[in-house]
Amino acid sequence: MAKPVLIKSTSGIRGIVGNGLDPIIVTRYGAAFGSMLKSGKVVVGRDSRITGDMMMRAVISGLTSVGIDVVDVGIVPTPTVEIAVKGLKAIGGVCITASHNPSQWNALKFFNKTGEFITPAEYTRLNNIFEKQSFLYKPYNKIGKVTEQADWIEKHINKTLAVKFINIQAVKRKKFKVVVDAVNGAGSIALPQMLKKLGVKVIEINCDNSGKFVHEPEPIPKNLKQLQRAVKKYKADLGVACDPDADRLAMVDEKGQPIGEELTLTLAVKEVLRKKKGTTVINLSTSKATEDIARMSGSKVFYSKVGEANVVQMMHAKKALIGGEGNGGVILPSFHAGRDSLIAAALVLSCLANENKPLSELVETLPKYYTIKTKAALQNNFKARLVKFEKGAGKLLGKTKIDRRDGLRFDFADGWVQVRTSNTEPIFRLIVETNDQKLTDRLTKQVIKFFS
Repeated sequence: MAKPVLIKSTSGIRGIVGNGLDPIIVTRYGAAFGSMLKSGKVVVGRDSRITGDMMMRAVISGLTSVGIDVVDVGIVPTPTVEIAVKGLKAIGGVCITASHNPSQWNALKFFNKTGEFITPAEYTRLNNIFEKQSFLYKPYNKIGKVTEQADWIEKHINKTLAVKFINIQAVKRKKFKVVVDAVNGAGSIALPQMLKKLGVKVIEINCDNSGKFVHEPEPIPKNLKQLQRAVKKYKADLGVACDPDADRLAMVDEKGQPIGEELTLTLAVKEVLRKKKGTTVINLSTSKATEDIARMSGSKVFYSKVGEANVVQMMHAKKALIGGEGNGGVILPSFHAGRDSLIAAALVLSCLANENKPLSELVETLPKYYTIKTKAALQNNFKARLVKFEKGAGKLLGKTKIDRRDGLRFDFADGWVQVRTSNTEPIFRLIVETNDQKLTDRLTKQVIKFFS
């Protein structure tokens, strides 16, 4: 058996079920979170993966054992939990989901009363309580109560359709045909239902909500072959895919070609800034195409560290209108401050309707970059190699501007390179983006070889 893995950060407590993450740990984290919050109600939801029910029962046991009342919202997208926290004026929320990770993984994502990821300070408090096991257990007659509410997906959809940046009438007039691949995850109901309310003819594949992932669940081009075939088969206007907890969205154009998850954010930013001027915040792993489109629209652009919590924190600080992460994670703070595939899909369709072009033609009007995202296992001497790579980067890339906030990002004349350890897996991630395909290919091979 592989070495047990438990990855802990403000992004959640994540691991392989039965080999690092087990019901005892989950129950204790539930008790720790409840002990930190002391009293009140907490919203708990989950994605559809097979271990979700077991994990949910465990975390609810922990929460109720310390006197916390729980509102069980069932199988829902992560953003639905965030919306329910604010809607119910709860003191916090927990979503049981390992997001884009494969089936054997699961995780706990914790939210505070704002419906946003817990802050670094809150995470430190939570983990201290967990490590010391200083749980505030209650006697039998003062444990928390559990209630169920099954209507939060509908509320989430209605809230999405009330967003002023979406040209609902224009979308309805286009009568789009869209194929949806929800990888049988938590977006299986929410995404198709929202699209139908926009007058879209929806063809569903992998939308049975079973948690049985028929392909690798991360919505990146190599995992969208089935969606590509379905778009061509049904002569659809586009295809959309979300990850298991439905906070990220990727697209396939009408020709069956994957657009890549980066351009979901680019088009959403374009659509919002069409209607209103404001600041944009994106993370250090996001394509320069989004920055270019934002600046063309008169927006100031700021970069944050990777991770939804980091992006949201900077969005508040800069009073940003729009932003997100280049993995298909669109964040519209006036709607709610979290990544959300529903608002992403609605904004993309609104942009398509307003531009009155097929998706492939709309993409051709965007700045063109060649991007490769790859990953590899962490070597024991990774940190030492990173230091060595920084010292020699000038020979490989020429004159660079270095950002050290999240691994290393090198901006140079023809593009940028980022090397960083993952927040969600025991790997390092490499992104190379330049204005030339051959250059991107060559640099990717050279950097991977250096760290191998």
